[in-house]
Amino acid sequence: MKKTFTLTALWTALGLLGGLAYREITKAADFTGTTQLAVVHTHLLTLGTIVGLVLLVLDRSFGLSRFRRTFTAGLATWNLGLAVSTAMMFVHGLAQVNGTEVSAAVPGIAGLGHMLLTAGFVLFFVALGRSLQTDAGTASPAVTTAATAPTANTVH
Repeated sequence: MKKTFTLTALWTALGLLGGLAYREITKAADFTGTTQLAVVHTHLLTLGTIVGLVLLVLDRSFGLSRFRRTFTAGLATWNLGLAVSTAMMFVHGLAQVNGTEVSAAVPGIAGLGHMLLTAGFVLFFVALGRSLQTDAGTASPAVTTAATAPTANTVH
């Protein structure tokens, strides 16, 4: 969970910096058109921060990290896909602001990043599905209600 938290915090910082970069780069270039730089900020905050926070909650509630290989592979794949996708958005956005054409490789690499994001989603769903199958009919240890929680007066 600590690794997921650290990565989520990193994506949050990068997302905030992405918004600042968009504003400052377009302002410095006196650019008023449409650019991919505008969506770097939102992609990082949504796919990095919000998805990361949801994963933390799901891991805490359903113990996704118990399925270490699947969850770790999903986390690595997801983060690599997010890094590749947003890096290519940034490169493409800089070219748009500068009025230059990008190589066909840039959208191709961005597409690979999106495929990695998809694979990461699949691995997370596999881990969640396994967790739900394992816990079928039993309450998750993280979800204890007041009625089932032991009290100081409980005789053991």
